[in-house]
Amino acid sequence: MDFSQGVAHVGSNEWRNGEVEPGLSEELIFGRSRRMRTIQERLKAVARSNVPVLIQGESGTGKEVLARLIHASSFVHRGPFVKVSCPAIPAGLFESELFGYEKGAFTGANTNRQGRVTLANGGTLFLDEIGELDLGLQAKLLQLLQDGRFCPIGAQQEKSVEVRVICSTNRDLEKAVANGSFRQDLLYRINVVNLHLPPLRHRQEDVPELVQYFIALYNMEFNCSAKSISRELLSLLQEYHWPGNIRQLENLIKRYVILGSEEAISVDLLPKQYTTVDEVFPPADAPMSLKKMTKTMVRDFERQIIIRTLQAHSWNRVQTARALNISYRALLYKLKDSQVFSKQDSAVS
Repeated sequence: MDFSQGVAHVGSNEWRNGEVEPGLSEELIFGRSRRMRTIQERLKAVARSNVPVLIQGESGTGKEVLARLIHASSFVHRGPFVKVSCPAIPAGLFESELFGYEKGAFTGANTNRQGRVTLANGGTLFLDEIGELDLGLQAKLLQLLQDGRFCPIGAQQEKSVEVRVICSTNRDLEKAVANGSFRQDLLYRINVVNLHLPPLRHRQEDVPELVQYFIALYNMEFNCSAKSISRELLSLLQEYHWPGNIRQLENLIKRYVILGSEEAISVDLLPKQYTTVDEVFPPADAPMSLKKMTKTMVRDFERQIIIRTLQAHSWNRVQTARALNISYRALLYKLKDSQVFSKQDSAVS
């Protein structure tokens, strides 16, 4: 895949009318994993209808990108794409932000103000992290979804709009319904079609192309010339568990491009190691094994030495083995045994 085309536009934080930028092709967004390909097929059917869509997934998995792709593929793609970040707006201001207000509705309301719902008329209203929405506002949102009508603060008459509603959340809304923090009827209304984005750790086969894309993107944005990363570092990236998902990968590659050093990011990919006896010492009244504790610390210390030596020699394993005064075969065994790299990669001579 050629990631250089359209990259100059993707770096901008501004999206043109909700459209997906040229560099963010469907091939890149959905990758190779079977779960993402299934979502891609469902999206094609969803885009042709006007039903509400709920996108679920951990933070950083690309829920907004998917929402924009749905909008860009739908019959309202020429209309506006209006994003509402539910956690970012204080509860006391949310109703006025969402529905707007009339002049004189409250102190300081000197003019009429359109809310996000009105601004989204004829297009898509994207409610990001809807699980954070206040219960009182959930009832008013439910009315909007039922008949397309709402009432601005201070208004005497209702207004009507035609909007496509897409919601996203990183919460389990069924649990939220069970504990009373989310309305069940609202969940039924927004969950007509559900798209669940998998975390990056469940689509490791997509990491190499994402890495290449972000390198090309930020080389152009920051006028840098960072090279493609080494095979060894790419192996670490694929083995990493990515708690921050694609957003974390993007920020890591951004740092690599700016600093131009693999060492600047490789340390973040390593598992936390024991550094002191206190960290592995059990409570005084707990059973312990001196042999096991000593073996664990020695093994972890050895792994840290190997990693730092690899970094010092630009991840060249031949030079690393020579520097550690061990055979190349012994180094490969230790890399495999300590799971620094994947088994397949460690077996490569």
